[in-house]
Amino acid sequence: MINLRSALTTVTIAIAASMAAGVTHLANAQQVLRVSAIPDEAPTELQRKFKPLGAYLEQKLGMKVEFTPVTDYAASVEGLINNKLDMVWFGGFTFVQAKVRSGGKVIPLVQREEDEKFKSVFITTDKSINKLEDLKGKNFSFGSESSTSGHLMPRSYLLAAKINPDTDLKRIAFSGAHDATVAAVSGGKVDAGVLNISVWEKLVAAGKVDTQNVRVFYTTPGFYDYNWSVRSDMNPVVRKKITDAFLALSKNDPQGKEILELQRASKFIPTKTENYAAIEAAAHNAGLLK
Repeated sequence: MINLRSALTTVTIAIAASMAAGVTHLANAQQVLRVSAIPDEAPTELQRKFKPLGAYLEQKLGMKVEFTPVTDYAASVEGLINNKLDMVWFGGFTFVQAKVRSGGKVIPLVQREEDEKFKSVFITTDKSINKLEDLKGKNFSFGSESSTSGHLMPRSYLLAAKINPDTDLKRIAFSGAHDATVAAVSGGKVDAGVLNISVWEKLVAAGKVDTQNVRVFYTTPGFYDYNWSVRSDMNPVVRKKITDAFLALSKNDPQGKEILELQRASKFIPTKTENYAAIEAAAHNAGLLK
C-alpha cells in the first residue's frame, strides 16, 4: 500500500529541487554583463576608471564583464532599453529619459553617497562675471544636452535667477563633456561654462586647471544625480549580486579603495526611482522632456 504522506513529501522535495535548479540556471544563463556609461568624460578616462571595477564585478558575479563605450548620451539610453547593454552608469537626467522611454522598465540600483547632494560649478576667466546675472550677453558653454549636472540642473538654476539661456545669453555652446567645457573656458572659446563639481575637483587636484586663470563663481545647491541602472527584467539573482557587490566596496581594503577613488566615491548606497522625481520635473519645466 502506498504511503500517501511519504509520496507527498517526495513530490515536495522534487519540486523544491527543480525550483532551486531553475534559479541556478537563471543565474548562470547570463554569461556576459554588458556595461557602459554616459560619455561625460574622454573615452580613455572612462575605460581607465572602469577597468578595476570590471575585474571586481567579474569576481563577485562569476561572469565576464565587458565595458562598451558609447558615442553619446542618447546611445547609452537606447543601448539599455533595446537590450544591447545590461547596466549603465547614468546621470540623473539620462536615467529619467531611460525610464520614460522604456515605460518604467529601467530601475536604478545604487549611487555614490555623493550623488545624494551633487552640485555643479559655473566657471569663468572673465573678471566681470561674479554672479549668474553677469552672464547676460555672454558666450556660454553647457556640457552635453542630456547631462544632468552639465545642462539640465544648471539651466533650471539660471531660469530660477530670471535668466533665460536661449534669449539672455549671446551664444550657447554644448561641449559634449565636462572636461571639454573646462578646455573651452580656459581656451577663451566661451566667456563661461558649467560642469559637475566632481570632474572640476579632479582636474584641479591633478593640476590640469590653471586656477589663477579659471575660477568658480557660482556653485549650485545639491541635487540627486548619477546611478547604476539596469532593466527591470534582469534576473533578480544577478541584480542582487550586482547590488551587493557595490554595497560591499570599502576603502578599508586595497581593491575597494582603488575602485572607490577612481569612481570618486566614499561608498555606494542603494537608490530608488523616486529620488529622481525632482529631476524629471525640472526636465519637464525646461521643455527638455516631452
